[in-house]
Amino acid sequence: MRARPFIAIMGNPWVSGATALALTGLVAAASLWLGGFDPLAAFASLVRGSLGSPGAFLSITLVRAVPLILTGLAVGVAFRAGVWNIGAEGQLYAGAVAAVWAGLHFGTLPAALLVPLVLCASALGGVIWILVPAFLRIRMGVGEVITTILMNFLGIHLAAWMVRGPLQEPRGIFPQTESIPLSAQLPVLFPGTRLHLGFPLAMGLAVLAWGFYRWTVAGFRASAVGASEEVARVAGAMDVNRVLTGTFLASGALAGLAGGVEVAGVTFALYEGLSPGWGYTAIAVALLAGLHPLGIVGAGVLFGALEGGAGAMQRNAGIPSAWVSAVEAMVILSLLAVGVASRSRTAGPPTTANESGGIVAGTGGSDEDPGHA
Repeated sequence: MRARPFIAIMGNPWVSGATALALTGLVAAASLWLGGFDPLAAFASLVRGSLGSPGAFLSITLVRAVPLILTGLAVGVAFRAGVWNIGAEGQLYAGAVAAVWAGLHFGTLPAALLVPLVLCASALGGVIWILVPAFLRIRMGVGEVITTILMNFLGIHLAAWMVRGPLQEPRGIFPQTESIPLSAQLPVLFPGTRLHLGFPLAMGLAVLAWGFYRWTVAGFRASAVGASEEVARVAGAMDVNRVLTGTFLASGALAGLAGGVEVAGVTFALYEGLSPGWGYTAIAVALLAGLHPLGIVGAGVLFGALEGGAGAMQRNAGIPSAWVSAVEAMVILSLLAVGVASRSRTAGPPTTANESGGIVAGTGGSDEDPGHA
């Protein structure tokens, strides 16, 4: 009985996320110290590079956070319904290709029409890219983990082929597309910064997702299917396949939109290596937030700060910027450790592999989760 207050606290996604961050910080500091670096100097450089000035925060941290929030929402929406979409990276690239194509082929339209068209095209590209895994899962029972991962490679190579073939810039010298017209570009929110309309768009979608899960019947059904698909099927009170289909399509649209927003708001062209791995980092973002849509915004900004401050950390403290990738991995490992520790505190040693299992099983929402229907 004594363990119940502990598990009630640790089962809260906000508390478990904060605990994982604290654990990550301790492990990262110890690793830096053992590697001969000064952890305090590294942290100070990271903060200055990402939050040290209004320009750094608006033009670096928040700009980098936008694709992380959108892909984090894509992963969170999927995971919450028990759909293991690991293919946000490929869907992002498919969305970016569709956005560039729409921007270049309809460049004569006014901005009021062209910007929504570009964004809708990117969302549609992500939807198209997730159709194959969705069909294989729903109609044939093939797990989507492998199929979505494989679609990542196809998406990356599709973009590489496009920038060296059908959509390559007219001179045929550089592996990139021509820049989309000004009328297709997202407006900047504050003069003198790079923060664009994509940030409030991502915020709005996060609020919309939160309301969807908290107040709608469809959101409750998605959470119920995620909690136990078999129970939902046996109960017969909902069309599980319809819920899964909607989840796949929404997840793909959000990931594709991330590619479109990046093209229309930051790069204005498509080129190889457009994404440094946002579709994979999105998994850490979603899990750190406990799959809570509003928490994903905060986690996205946090990871945006990590990526934004990586260059300053390398310049000022001599620490390789790749260290940030290690920190992202540590977040997932810390979440695993916190989840296992909280479960073992109440249940004792696990008797089956399933009892000690998935990280998402403990983060999909609880009675304390304000976003859980």
